[in-house]
Amino acid sequence: MFSPCFRRRSHSALAATCRTLLGTSRVVGSGWCGGAAAVRVLGADRVRLVVGAILLAAVLPAAVRAELPMPRLDRLLPLGAVAGTTVEVEVAGADLEDAKALVFDSDGLTATLVEGKERRFQVTIAPETPAGTYDAWVLSRYGVSSPRLFYIAREMNAVGEVEPNNSDDKAQAIQVNSLVQGSSDQNDQDMFRFSAKSGQRLVVRTLASKLDSMMDPTLSLASASGQPLASNGDYFGRDALIDFVAPADGDYLVTVSDLSFRGGHPYLLAVSDGPQLENVSPRAIRAGQATELRFFGRNLGAGAAASLLRVGDLPLDELTRAVTPPADVAALRAFRFLEHPTDHTTLPTAATDTLTGFQVRAGLPREQGPAVPVLVSDHDVSAEREPNDSPDQAQPLTVPAVVSARFDAARDGDYYELEVAEAGAYSIDVYCERIGGRADAYVAVLDEQGNRVVELDDYGHRVNAFDGHLRDPSGQANLAAKKKYRLLVQDRYRRGGARYQYVLSVRKPTPDFFVAAIHRQNPGPGGTTIGRGGATHLDVIVHATDGFTGPVSIVAENPPPGILVEPAVIHGNSGQLVLRAEANAPDALHWLTLIATGTRDGETLRREVRPYVRVSNDANYSSSRPTRRLPIAVRDVAPFAVRTDSTTPIAVQAGQKVDLKLLLERRWADAKNAVTVQPLGFPGNFKLGNQEFKPDMGELSATLEVAANTRPGDYALVLLCQSQVPFSKDAAAATKPNTLVALPSFPVRLTVTPPPKP
Repeated sequence: MFSPCFRRRSHSALAATCRTLLGTSRVVGSGWCGGAAAVRVLGADRVRLVVGAILLAAVLPAAVRAELPMPRLDRLLPLGAVAGTTVEVEVAGADLEDAKALVFDSDGLTATLVEGKERRFQVTIAPETPAGTYDAWVLSRYGVSSPRLFYIAREMNAVGEVEPNNSDDKAQAIQVNSLVQGSSDQNDQDMFRFSAKSGQRLVVRTLASKLDSMMDPTLSLASASGQPLASNGDYFGRDALIDFVAPADGDYLVTVSDLSFRGGHPYLLAVSDGPQLENVSPRAIRAGQATELRFFGRNLGAGAAASLLRVGDLPLDELTRAVTPPADVAALRAFRFLEHPTDHTTLPTAATDTLTGFQVRAGLPREQGPAVPVLVSDHDVSAEREPNDSPDQAQPLTVPAVVSARFDAARDGDYYELEVAEAGAYSIDVYCERIGGRADAYVAVLDEQGNRVVELDDYGHRVNAFDGHLRDPSGQANLAAKKKYRLLVQDRYRRGGARYQYVLSVRKPTPDFFVAAIHRQNPGPGGTTIGRGGATHLDVIVHATDGFTGPVSIVAENPPPGILVEPAVIHGNSGQLVLRAEANAPDALHWLTLIATGTRDGETLRREVRPYVRVSNDANYSSSRPTRRLPIAVRDVAPFAVRTDSTTPIAVQAGQKVDLKLLLERRWADAKNAVTVQPLGFPGNFKLGNQEFKPDMGELSATLEVAANTRPGDYALVLLCQSQVPFSKDAAAATKPNTLVALPSFPVRLTVTPPPKP
């Protein structure tokens, strides 16, 4: 059986992005099967609305391309394997010429190129490799690619899909505890047959969208005679899950298809009677303290008891274990994950960019995931107390308050009451989507007369390839002293149940920040590769919380040899970090660690910079997601580089102008065309007109205006430098078409001083 799941993908403005808007699945029938209800959900009533964005581009000569080659990994096949085995993996994508290496973010996975087979690698998974998801990158002639996810299971039997298997009589025979490595069929389906014992509880699930695949899987389960038992889609994100108890000994048929019957998209199908975790309680624990967590799931073993919580008509198992959060999570405001958080109810999956926490598992043999996020708090955590469904039943809170809660049933609304001793602004957060809580929560603050003082809803940054907008409420409310207020927390669509957990936080503001970095993909997903003697850049996104005003400085921790990471100073919510490669830097792959610092009341705050990547250019799947590592590759020679003539910060008073001398170094002998220069994401209080290096120019002067209200301090401004350079993948080509290349300048460093006092 299963639990239907509502999905709404994004609140993006149409001009910013195209998203799929999806309605609910429709429950059309149910019946009793061996004491457990078998319910079927059909997707016929789900309607997709795909809105196309209008792209405005300058008209360029037909021979001009958009960019130099940028390796892009579009597909791994298969999407996963089992620890302790070896599997041949095929890679596909763009600009992957001379792909010689496939690298992972774990030493437990190693790959060697298969001799005589282009773009095929033999991947060996060490027996001790934990179950979970791992990023894979391809190294090719043009550098490092964008990543794709690879799944590792434990104590499962890996099975390759065998065609034809699209009908009952051709269903592929598999065993329970199999991990099927498959690919969707165009206008068709894949069918598998397995045997189960009466009373055996099985979890059948897909792993596709969780692993960056564009497949939108649907599952259906039937008896050997073809009697429908259950079907599901969109249980974890777009992935499907069926949880059922076999009503009798015998064979069962499971059918996998893409919702739109598209072909060629890889997926994994797991059929297991092993432990499968659903969620835990509480969903927040105090930093540095061991806490008893209640684990809820299926097949949790002899030490578990039947829980009162149900998903659909089947109860979840429950067991209790003590958990201590990792020591560095609270100190760095970090998020540590075992499985990439790609199974949220909505896209984008950059939802965890403002989450301090870690993922947990029950730690049972044969456990197949998923791992569940738990918030780490600086304050004590209390539990929601029911009933609190009406204002007169409001649960009293003392600020600071952190409450682990749940929308228990449909139409549940939770009320909390508080009274503050000191008037002023108070920060309110609900963590729901960030912890996989499934609800679209909002918060209303009510005064003693029941009037709404403020309502909080969606928030988050969108900057270029990074999309961190999400459906969790976050904001502040001004509260008067010695007056009672009630907080109403509710799902926007009035849903509820065992999966609809959230954490409520109310506190006096403590200014802080979270930082993310992402390669500015143009025109689409790609890796970060630097040409020798040149530069590239990362977009840096700062989520300031509780009134933090910055600035934030970004530096590399133990920068690799041959790579120069220009320290960045970010004022506002975004900026650029420039990476340079020395002229003699060898071809190499490096892992870069970035640290952000800021100050609060004289105290230095040190925070990790979380790396992110864009998954796809497809409007329906172009989400941002985190990676554990940030790879940087060095390849070839950059066509040109632009810098100032100053090696030290340039001093300028606010309200004044400063003359800059820009120097152009042409590193390709035939890169002789004009180079245009313009501001790249300048703060609004700096102005510099567009400039151009003529073909015969190596330097030019430019005037930078600094507004009178500019905040004193250090700044690192970056220029966008563009030129058409001749390029062909065939180095011996007689003619090479022009290619429009855009590179950042080396940073223009300024120290802004206050204007003279009148």
